[in-house]
Amino acid sequence: MQARIIMLIDLDYFYAQCEEKRNPSLKNKAVVVCVYSGRTEDSGAVSTANYAARKYGVKSGIPISLAKKKLKDIDAVFLPVDHEFYREISDKIMEILKSYADRFEQVGIDEAYMDVTQRTKGNYQEAKELAAIIKNEVLIQQKLTCSIGVGPNKLVAKIAADIQKPDGLTLVKPEEVKSFLSPLPVRSLVGVGKKTEKKLETFGVRTVGQLARFDVQKLIEVFGRKIGTYFHNASLGIDEEVVQERSEPESVSRISTLKEDTRNLAVILDEAYKLCDDVHSKLLQMGLVYRSVSIYVVAGDLSVHSRSKTFENPTSDLETFKKTVKELFEKFLNESDVEARRVGVKISILTKKEEQQKQITNFFGFSNY
Repeated sequence: MQARIIMLIDLDYFYAQCEEKRNPSLKNKAVVVCVYSGRTEDSGAVSTANYAARKYGVKSGIPISLAKKKLKDIDAVFLPVDHEFYREISDKIMEILKSYADRFEQVGIDEAYMDVTQRTKGNYQEAKELAAIIKNEVLIQQKLTCSIGVGPNKLVAKIAADIQKPDGLTLVKPEEVKSFLSPLPVRSLVGVGKKTEKKLETFGVRTVGQLARFDVQKLIEVFGRKIGTYFHNASLGIDEEVVQERSEPESVSRISTLKEDTRNLAVILDEAYKLCDDVHSKLLQMGLVYRSVSIYVVAGDLSVHSRSKTFENPTSDLETFKKTVKELFEKFLNESDVEARRVGVKISILTKKEEQQKQITNFFGFSNY
C-alpha cells in the first residue's frame, strides 16, 4: 500500500484577515472580531484577533471588556462578526483547494484536509512544491495567507500546520514523524485539553515523546480503552483516518456590497436578484433542492440583520426563491430604519433532488421498475 501524503490547510486568523482584506488600512492595527451579546456595548466575547492584537494577550473566547483593557493604549479596532462575508471568501478559497486535491475534506470555514498522494506520486518534494503553489494562488486570488502542514496522515498534518504561523509551510516525512512529535507538549495533540494535560503531568508526562513511552495499559486504566488507545497511537503519529468529502453543504449563499448605503427596495432587489441567479445556478449544479430562504443586510455600522422563511416542501424553483427574497426585504425595510451597505441571500435545508423524488413516489405509493 502506497504511503499517503496529506495536507491540512489553515487560513490564518481568518475572520480578522478577512476584515483586513476588506479594509487594508487595518493591516497595521490590532484587529479584534467580536461576538456581541447586545446587553451592553462591551458584553460578549472575542471570536478571533490578528497577530498584532495577540501580542498583547488577546485571544479567542476572552470577554470583549478584557480585550479592550489589554489594548487600552494600542491602536485597536473592534468589529462585529460578519459570517456571510467570511463564508463568501471561504467558499472561493475551498474551490481553489479542491482543484488540487485527490480527495478533499472541509472541516471548518477556515480549514480543510487534502489527500494529494496520487497528484504528487507519493513524492514529498513534489508535495512541498504543490503546497507552495497553493499558498501563492490563495494569496494572489483572495489576498489571504494560509499555513499548510504536510505529513503522512491527518494527525501529523494538523500539528504541522500549527508549527509555523502565520503563512507557514511545514513538511514532515514518515521517517521524521517520531523526531518531529517527540519534543512537542502533549497539548499539541488533538483531544488533549487543560484537564488531560494536568492529569498527564501527575504521571510526569509533559511531552509527546514521554507519552509515547508511557505504559499504554496505564493510559487505558486512567482514560478508558478508546481514549487511552488513541493517546498512545497519536503520540506515535499513528492515524489511519481517511480524507473524505463531507455530506451535502448545509447552505448556499452569496453577498455583495452596494454602490452606496440605501433603503431603496428597487436598488436592493436589483443586486439581490443577481445573487439569486448565482446561488440558483450553484444549486442546480449540485443537484439540490431547498426548503428555506434567508436574506442578510449589513448596515453602515457593520451590524448584521437577517430575515428568513421556511417552506413545507422542498423546491428548486428560481421564481419562488426571488419572490421570497423580495418579500423578506420588504418585511425588513418595513420593520427597520437601517440603510443597507451589503446585501446577501441564502438557501438552506438542502437535499438531493432524487431524495425529493423518492419521497414523492413513496407518498403516492408509486415505485420504480
